[in-house]
Amino acid sequence: MAVAYAEHIPASGAQIAPENLGSAQFRADHGVRYAYAAGSMYKAVASEDMVLRMGRAGLLSFFGTGGLRPDRVIAAIERFERELGDGPYGFNLLAGGDNPAKEQEQVELFLRYGVRRVEAASFVRPTPPLVRYRLSGLRLAPDGSVVVPHRVMAKVSRPEVARSFLAPAPPETVGELLAQGLITSEEAALAARVPMADDLVAEADSGGHTDQRPLVILLPDTVRQRDLAAREFPAAARVRVGAAGGLGSPEAVAAAFVLGADFVLTGSINQCTVECGTSERVKDMLQEAEVHDMAIVPAGDMLESGARAQVLRRGLFYPARANKLYELYRRHSSLDDLDRATAEQLQRRYFRRSFEEVWQETRAHYARADPDSLARAERDPKHRMLLVFKAYFVQSIRLAMSGSHDHQVDYQINCGPAMGALNGLLRGTPRESWRERHVDELAELLMGDAARLLSDRLRAMTLPQCP
Repeated sequence: MAVAYAEHIPASGAQIAPENLGSAQFRADHGVRYAYAAGSMYKAVASEDMVLRMGRAGLLSFFGTGGLRPDRVIAAIERFERELGDGPYGFNLLAGGDNPAKEQEQVELFLRYGVRRVEAASFVRPTPPLVRYRLSGLRLAPDGSVVVPHRVMAKVSRPEVARSFLAPAPPETVGELLAQGLITSEEAALAARVPMADDLVAEADSGGHTDQRPLVILLPDTVRQRDLAAREFPAAARVRVGAAGGLGSPEAVAAAFVLGADFVLTGSINQCTVECGTSERVKDMLQEAEVHDMAIVPAGDMLESGARAQVLRRGLFYPARANKLYELYRRHSSLDDLDRATAEQLQRRYFRRSFEEVWQETRAHYARADPDSLARAERDPKHRMLLVFKAYFVQSIRLAMSGSHDHQVDYQINCGPAMGALNGLLRGTPRESWRERHVDELAELLMGDAARLLSDRLRAMTLPQCP
């Protein structure tokens, strides 16, 4: 049995405390009571209220910055500083992908406002902006150790990505940043002594973007990657490995610690709480979800690549429509290439307006946010079709967050089976309604019951068995 689920295996009859699950160093470094975190969710679905509630309870969470304007992020930073001070909280940092300027903008904002902790998501390798964030402020302590002011928790689902975050920053990237004056010579010299992450999250089959990896395979493999990396780079041994995906019941949380998790990170279940930043109508729908009520669809922000996401299916047309748009994009070279019936269906039922109206709004957005992509769309009819189709995915998020009654069938609700597992657990209890669910209380419930479950199972395995 792996000893990671509790720092001290109790004698027969003793009770494991939830405070002892996972890594003591995780709790000490983040200043938290439990080796537990609530992950970020796009467009402040992981809201300010969620972060504040968790922080006041001595628990770590991350604000969902994806898709927000800089002024909205700045307002959140300033509020957290006023109300939580140095408390346990952080901000999501999304990989820039085809729009690296957005990632650069986020990093510059975080450095300017002194953000000390980020949750790095959707990265396939450390990018120059992320490396800059990690290295900024590196200095030697009096005892010769390296002080690392900026903490990085990286979500990974592939071994090669995990290895890149267990290693130091790529030397060529460090050299480029130094040449550009974005880091100092001292920071560049110390880069080789610091892994790119403090914490890795092995993100198994989960809500939103997912590679659908089973946790029982992904988590032990990521722990193994960490241990192998430490043979060549001893500092990698200090990187904690956490578990995410499917954690909606005490049994799942307990299993993650037995599999070797240093901490756990929840996502889907936190959408169905008072503090979540989505609409009440979405919460009502999530509250009724069963474990089988999810579907795998194309990820709207990465439609051209075929990346996948997991969403709520029950009572919605969105999953079928998302899949159809992806198939149409694959088969056709432009909007003009669509047959008349299909074009009319998309405009009348999906967009509820003409392609030209959608394009004008899309064009105005990309003129501000990504002029290079707009220029390509002006030249390439297939890319223009892609941007128009992506507008449906953006629209579906807005509809869900606003709680639009007339357009409910088009809601995009990122969600995994953990939501159904939690609903099953709470059905018939005072917390059956989401109006009685609070994000910190879910952490208490899952960690407390996981500790009791492990204590009971340990006693059952160690006490003498009657013949």
